Amino acid sequence: MSVNEQRFRWRNKQLRDHADVIDGNLAPTKVLKHITYLNVFLKQWMTGNIWIFEDRIVYVGTKMPPNLEGTEIIEGDGDYAVPGYIEPHAHPFQLYNPQSLAEYAAWTGTTTVINDNLMWLFLTDKKKAFSLLEECMKLPVSMFWWGRFDFQTTLREEKQEKLEEQLPEWFTHDAIVQGGELTAWPELLYGKDDQILHWMQEVRKARKRVEGHLPGASENTLTKMKLLGLDGDHESMTADDVVKRVELGYETGVRHSSIRPDLPQIMEGLVEKDFQAFDRLMYTTDGSTPGFYKDGVIDNCIDIALKAGIPEIEAYLMATIYPARHFGLDERLGALAPGHIAHVNLLDSKDRPSPHSVLAKGEWVKKREKDVHTKVKLDWASAEIVPLSLDWSLDIEELQFSMPVGMDMVNDVIMKPYAVESNTSVEQLPETTNEAFLTLLDREGTWKVNTLLRGFTSSLGALSSSYSTTGDIILLGKSKEDMVLAFERMEEIGGGIVLVHDKKVVFEMPLAYGGMMSREPFEELMEQESVLKEKLCEYGYCFGDPVYTLFFLSSTHLPYVRITPRGLMDVKKKEVLFPAIMR
Repeated sequence: MSVNEQRFRWRNKQLRDHADVIDGNLAPTKVLKHITYLNVFLKQWMTGNIWIFEDRIVYVGTKMPPNLEGTEIIEGDGDYAVPGYIEPHAHPFQLYNPQSLAEYAAWTGTTTVINDNLMWLFLTDKKKAFSLLEECMKLPVSMFWWGRFDFQTTLREEKQEKLEEQLPEWFTHDAIVQGGELTAWPELLYGKDDQILHWMQEVRKARKRVEGHLPGASENTLTKMKLLGLDGDHESMTADDVVKRVELGYETGVRHSSIRPDLPQIMEGLVEKDFQAFDRLMYTTDGSTPGFYKDGVIDNCIDIALKAGIPEIEAYLMATIYPARHFGLDERLGALAPGHIAHVNLLDSKDRPSPHSVLAKGEWVKKREKDVHTKVKLDWASAEIVPLSLDWSLDIEELQFSMPVGMDMVNDVIMKPYAVESNTSVEQLPETTNEAFLTLLDREGTWKVNTLLRGFTSSLGALSSSYSTTGDIILLGKSKEDMVLAFERMEEIGGGIVLVHDKKVVFEMPLAYGGMMSREPFEELMEQESVLKEKLCEYGYCFGDPVYTLFFLSSTHLPYVRITPRGLMDVKKKEVLFPAIMR
């Protein structure tokens, strides 16, 4: 069976086999016997037997199979079975990669992940990316993707055109279940961007969803965006935001992420409002940084909902059948029922959503808290997702910072412009200020943007990072000499994040997959991220999420000023304050 067929259908021979299990002509692979399970259609707990043949549930009810030859019997007494959980909005490249995220998520009971495709647009071409989507089907999770309409930053014209040429085939690819998230909605709404509107129509024509990105949007904006074709939005920050979106017909993501850990307050607010329309909601962790997942993925969201007083069964349905239904995947995901993929979580009790055992595609991933998943090797190299290799070098003379405007950190991700008054001709900025030199360098070596960043550090010599919105190189610090050393070490390790202080490397995190993603297991990456945070804190970084600070330096869906491939941008005015310089 090809991986493509496994994602979307079973062949005729397999379907006949599934029916033959019912008649006793074939034995099921596994049977969960006398287990209490959640029926998502009746919205009640029931007791019965669940028959699994290979990767599919073939029967749920009171009968036992007539043929048990070679069948694995799992005694269900005392256990509770629920469908595998669904993460509907993942960004699988926040230092981790789609495989490490999927394997960790499956361990915690999240067996379906719907992923952003942004990095494939920047790191490889369409054909190679599509081959990687098929490679990912080898993983124990069900993996789907979204197709971006925009690139979350302002690109140089030639790059923009090259990437836009790729987009239409993404929208029609059978691994793609939605278009979005639409971060460039102001261009659509106020700039009258008919290209985006056309793409949205194409996605809808293919009967796929269109997701927005509308933080703080007014009723007027939400209404107009609904008219233009949005189906969903995950940017609610309060219970009132959720209610307003549901009232207007949006399917609404309720978020608990490293930047916006809003779920406890949202859930408590919905309980206070006696909210009933839970079938319009689904949880998401919205691409959190690694350490945030120490308490789990979607299982943690269910736990938060239960503790806030959300009705027990609804708390589980928001993680299972509701998101499956939203994406039109409910005939094979989100339920323990005949015909569904065998994603099953076994719980100790109804109020403990973190599973002690997990079946994904009918195979054990976790069994009584032991990791038993089959290791999978993906062919990253064929998609050219390989260590970073630059064919150019950086000279200290290029680090000239005469720009009169810098970026001032309001918080982890919001930057305001400020007037630079410091003497920037020096080789090293004094520790009496929390200013740092900041350079964005084209990955291909053709352009650079130099400015200052205030608020990131009071003392650090240098940080170099190939992890950024676009995969271009971020270089910042107080010492120009340390900045060159950090850049050179970052290149030596094939891309990653490197800290240098007083001419010594004090931290490095290799990101061997395209300079953006670590190949390390998720737990190891959590440790590395923790050390990075500790180190940066020692040098005066006083915010909570340095990974997102780096990632969003170029992201023009955030206010007020950004460093982009075109230069320093005033986001609201859509103006380049100071253009990039050709090298």
